Amino acid sequence: MSLHCFSPPVTVRSGSPGVTYQCNSVEGAAEQLLRWTTRGPKWHSAVHLCMDAMIDQVKPEVVRRAFLEAAKEEGTLLPP
Repeated sequence: MSLHCFSPPVTVRSGSPGVTYQCNSVEGAAEQLLRWTTRGPKWHSAVHLCMDAMIDQVKPEVVRRAFLEAAKEEGTLLPP
């Protein structure tokens, strides 16, 4: 299975103190989303879009935008 990549990456705080994660794929976004504790409307939208992108129903760039918004909602978004 190939990754569904997007660019530029979205940089977020990881669960470990001082560690960041540069997300550049749908699969990476999905993995990060499942670790977050805040599950608001933007989180739900991003998760659904990840699932759709994995079956090629949505372009990875759409997931990138949704993941970025979900990261803002979660408070984990960092500058690139």
